[in-house]
Amino acid sequence: MATVAANPAAAAAAVAAAAAVTEDREPQHEELPGLDSQWRQIENGESGRERPLRAGESWFLVEKHWYKQWEAYVQGGDQDSSTFPGCINNATLFQDEINWRLKEGLVEGEDYVLLPAAAWHYLVSWYGLEHGQPPIERKVIELPNIQKVEVYPVELLLVRHNDLGKSHTVQFSHTDSIGLVLRTARERFLVEPQEDTRLWAKNSEGSLDRLYDTHITVLDAALETGQLIIMETRKKDGTWPSAQLHVMNNNMSEEDEDFKGQPGICGLTNLGNTCFMNSALQCLSNVPQLTEYFLNNCYLEELNFRNPLGMKGEIAEAYADLVKQAWSGHHRSIVPHVFKNKVGHFASQFLGYQQHDSQELLSFLLDGLHEDLNRVKKKEYVELCDAAGRPDQEVAQEAWQNHKRRNDSVIVDTFHGLFKSTLVCPDCGNVSVTFDPFCYLSVPLPISHKRVLEVFFIPMDPRRKPEQHRLVVPKKGKISDLCVALSKHTGISPERMMVADVFSHRFYKLYQLEEPLSSILDRDDIFVYEVSGRIEAIEGSREDIVVPVYLRERTPARDYNNSYYGLMLFGHPLLVSVPRDRFTWEGLYNVLMYRLSRYVTKPNSDDEDDGDEKDDEEDKDDVPGPSTGGSLRDPEPEQAGPSSGVTNRCPFLLDNCLGTSQWPPRRRRKQLFTLQTVNSNGTSDRTTSPEEVHAQPYIAIDWEPEMKKRYYDEVEAEGYVKHDCVGYVMKKAPVRLQECIELFTTVETLEKENPWYCPSCKQHQLATKKLDLWMLPEILIIHLKRFSYTKFSREKLDTLVEFPIRDLDFSEFVIQPQNESNPELYKYDLIAVSNHYGGMRDGHYTTFACNKDSGQWHYFDDNSVSPVNENQIESKAAYVLFYQRQDVARRLLSPAGSSGAPASPACSSPPSSEFMDVN
Repeated sequence: MATVAANPAAAAAAVAAAAAVTEDREPQHEELPGLDSQWRQIENGESGRERPLRAGESWFLVEKHWYKQWEAYVQGGDQDSSTFPGCINNATLFQDEINWRLKEGLVEGEDYVLLPAAAWHYLVSWYGLEHGQPPIERKVIELPNIQKVEVYPVELLLVRHNDLGKSHTVQFSHTDSIGLVLRTARERFLVEPQEDTRLWAKNSEGSLDRLYDTHITVLDAALETGQLIIMETRKKDGTWPSAQLHVMNNNMSEEDEDFKGQPGICGLTNLGNTCFMNSALQCLSNVPQLTEYFLNNCYLEELNFRNPLGMKGEIAEAYADLVKQAWSGHHRSIVPHVFKNKVGHFASQFLGYQQHDSQELLSFLLDGLHEDLNRVKKKEYVELCDAAGRPDQEVAQEAWQNHKRRNDSVIVDTFHGLFKSTLVCPDCGNVSVTFDPFCYLSVPLPISHKRVLEVFFIPMDPRRKPEQHRLVVPKKGKISDLCVALSKHTGISPERMMVADVFSHRFYKLYQLEEPLSSILDRDDIFVYEVSGRIEAIEGSREDIVVPVYLRERTPARDYNNSYYGLMLFGHPLLVSVPRDRFTWEGLYNVLMYRLSRYVTKPNSDDEDDGDEKDDEEDKDDVPGPSTGGSLRDPEPEQAGPSSGVTNRCPFLLDNCLGTSQWPPRRRRKQLFTLQTVNSNGTSDRTTSPEEVHAQPYIAIDWEPEMKKRYYDEVEAEGYVKHDCVGYVMKKAPVRLQECIELFTTVETLEKENPWYCPSCKQHQLATKKLDLWMLPEILIIHLKRFSYTKFSREKLDTLVEFPIRDLDFSEFVIQPQNESNPELYKYDLIAVSNHYGGMRDGHYTTFACNKDSGQWHYFDDNSVSPVNENQIESKAAYVLFYQRQDVARRLLSPAGSSGAPASPACSSPPSSEFMDVN
């Protein structure tokens, strides 16, 4: 504890008290006990100098010369001796007689002796203390492996943040707590009890360090004599004067400095994709008992700075600052910049400004607050026990007690409940029952087993335009199911269909009938072609051959002399069925002209070319040369490679039938386009990998720009018609929240990736698992699992979930024997909702919340806040629901429950006009 103050005022008070004692107890020789008795009481016995030191007790310094004279006096045996020592005089131990500070370097046994409190008081009562001198009281401190009297305590200079020129010098023991330093500073500066304060220490480098933990000692905080300790007082708007101002600062503008609004009706600025954080914070801020806990400074006594699982109290303090600002009533909106930095520091996944999930942040925040405020300072090892046939009541009580032995905080008091988990082995029938705590319920939504896919159907008849279809297919179906569904619309047999994913004018993937539909994403462009054969040509078969065909246009390459040409892909690729007897370059050209006839015009007789007047033998070169000379730079993303002849003979059917890799080698009449064998990317280089060399080649139709402009109708080529089914919308029936909870408690079989080890079978099993609700918390958080993830796809379920605003009854879901006389223990009222609008890749979070003081619902959209009616709360965007148990609401309403007397969420009467000042 603080010892004798070294500043003049305190010293004078101590001197006056000592003088009063001295005057009242002026020594009378006849009243002195015998000399032998004096010696025994001072040197020996329980109160004497020889007694051992005890931590925390007081000892006093006595000047060595006076004490030696007293020893000579009592040992001389003559009470009337001239060696009578007189009043105790410690003048030689002080630097001066104003501040009464001890001289530096005093040594025990040479300059002074130490006496326990009882011995000191005996001597003062017998001999008195020199007028005006204060007693020199010092404490016994306990250091590692040693106890000693602290002769030189730590002298700290206490100042206020707004008056650094006025200081108080106060002495503290090394074993005094920082809390005592704070209390002393508050007393010296006459701080009101309701004001929040905190301490900063100025270090040797001139910077300031926060003294977070008020429970540690001056020694542990490494405070030294002469160190400046600054006490900071929180402002009325909930902010600290030391808070750094940012570009978008959270201070009120000049015209708003006198703003006074409804506490809690305060927006949060979006720092860049931080709407998820704002939504979670607004929900948590409107939990009445948690907010009252922080506003009433209950957290200060429970901050756990040494929890290895915690965050050194920093998350709890940052959240407390945010709550105090939001509920000060002095802000329309605040900037949660400090809180955002704290979260990113302790959870790297939230660093930066990417979009995240509000429920994930909420989970982190609840866990962080719990560990920072955990009342259990040293967690003991607790062994989890199975029920082993014992009654559920006994096992549940044991599990909850074990949980509380390691976890005891306001978060546990408010949000934690208890599950009953039952696992059954499918082989031996062994049943394992455990009870596990939970902080929120993540409930699944009933999922439709159907999905809607949009596809384009390309008929073989060139006169028919492509058709857009919207198909309802099974989610876990196969490609063949898609063909069957399309067959019902078109009348074309599924066996005559091929399904392809078209991307960037080329075939990204050609699907096999047995592949799962889950491999098709909603954003994929799916084309279904009518064919009369197959791509995998089989020798000896009489089936048509299906040839993949790309469209390319020859364009000037971007080169310094523009002398080279590139080939760019355009339009939609085709799957063309070619009869075997027409499988020649000439036959393929004619087949393609027929397939393209809807948007490619045939040249008339006037367009015929006279051709080349060379001998027929010259038209029969063994190996054709490249159609263009030279080399090109790498193609663009949608650009095919340069046109070059393929000199390697492919052993497969197409090359063997056609004999060459391009056509025509010599033109005798004008052709609209040339043909080229290419790889699946649409480039002519088929030798880049062994897989390409031994694969069936694709065909590219290469157009000259002038020929394409003259004979190719791009508008007609891109045209399509919509089938009547495109207007079909699969209606999603709304579901009740109770259905989601029923689904949550339904028996399920564990997945292969998460088997259970059966202690009876001694092996991992795909056991059946059932979760039941045993004990519900004061605040029940229900997370609607709207985001679905599979190996091939991710989707958001925008099903409307109907949830009650009040009287959500859980009595049918709680299996613990119920107290029928108090139904409020199982009924809940809604107090907040976190909403998510948008899809998987992007979206926006907002909040509906009921103000604990006014009972009015408000809509929080980042820094904008507006009042709403209850009928606006339920929507497809509802993502996380916060419910308050009715008995808790009633308790908070009672006068003893809360100084703020929060209103019931059920109260929907509009607030008075003075509380409607919102953005």
